Amino acid sequence: MATGADSARITAKVHGRDITLDGPLTKDEIRNRIWWWQSADPRTSKEQEDGQHQHDDAHTDVITTLGGYYEVSADPRTPEAERLVEMVYDELDPDE
Repeated sequence: MATGADSARITAKVHGRDITLDGPLTKDEIRNRIWWWQSADPRTSKEQEDGQHQHDDAHTDVITTLGGYYEVSADPRTPEAERLVEMVYDELDPDE
C-alpha cells in the first residue's frame, strides 16, 4: 500500500464543492463523499440556511481520475454511478 506523496488521490467538483479522495477508502466511503449533498440536512446547515454556495445546475459535476474526467450523476443508485464508484475504488486501492 502506498503512503505519503505516493498515495492515490482523486479530485472532484460536485455541487460546487471541491472534493479530494485519498486512498484507500471503502466503496461506501467513496459513495458518501461523492454524493455528500444527498445526506446533508438543510435544517442544520448554516451555509444552506444563509443561501450561500448554492449549486448551479448549469454546471456539470465531474470527478477526475487517472482515466480522465467523468460526470457525476445526480443519483448514486444508477449503474453509471456504481461503475464510477468501482473505478474510483480501483484507482485508490490498486493492490486489492
